[in-house]
Amino acid sequence: MNIIKNHLLQGQYGKPITADVYWADSKPNKPILVFAHGFKGFKDWGHWEVIAKTFADKGYCFVKFNFSHNGVTPDELLNFADLEAFGQNNYTKELSDLETVLDWIAEGKEWKETIQWNSRDVVLIGHSRGGPIALITAKERAEVKRVITWASVHELNYAWQREPEQLEAWKTAGVYHVLNGRTKQNMPLYYQLYEDYTQHKTRLSIQTTLEALNKPLLIVHGDADPAVPVTAAEYLAKYAQQGTVKIIPNANHVFGGSHPYTKNTLSPHADELVNACRAFLES
Repeated sequence: MNIIKNHLLQGQYGKPITADVYWADSKPNKPILVFAHGFKGFKDWGHWEVIAKTFADKGYCFVKFNFSHNGVTPDELLNFADLEAFGQNNYTKELSDLETVLDWIAEGKEWKETIQWNSRDVVLIGHSRGGPIALITAKERAEVKRVITWASVHELNYAWQREPEQLEAWKTAGVYHVLNGRTKQNMPLYYQLYEDYTQHKTRLSIQTTLEALNKPLLIVHGDADPAVPVTAAEYLAKYAQQGTVKIIPNANHVFGGSHPYTKNTLSPHADELVNACRAFLES
């Protein structure tokens, strides 16, 4: 197994992007799977590394990265050490970060020679809130040939869609806090997140994105997901032009993962997730 860990890229908004690359052999023209984590997520969470190695063993190049404003830092990759950055994150920044990663892949001749990846055959994978970021980018970037969502939210206004009365309080205070159940941190979300969404509402519409996305899409969801209901997968499938849905019975939001994850093998639900993705990619 070959691994490049914690390679630093400069984001467009003053914070670095930390990226990992996994590949197992010298087979040429390996497809590149680029994984985008979700809200309160990071590239080294739980079983993401075991999943990365599993895909690499099967002949893929797997890239995972931290969004520049996800709250972790290059010096503290397992902790939300920069809550101010977390609070200043928004969807435009995440789209820019993913574009930076794709530009790095496209322009990195030394990596192409070393890894022998195919920079014109990119597959985006987005988990939870990373799902819409992957979908929008897949629509906008020609080198992205296929896209996969894992437990994706349906629209990026999911957090306030049903509770408009909270918007006025959020605007007045300028910030509201969400509790991280694992770390017990109260994590800030500044009102600029909502402003960014409204300013770029057309670009950020997932319905509009899917109606224009003429690329193969796999939608994977667990029917026991307590964070994002399976109806989100049904919504994505409704508007997808080339959508395939895989519902994993009894799977939760992270497909049996946990943090920290100390095993070298995947849970049955994560194994089913990987197998579904491989069947889609190889079909």
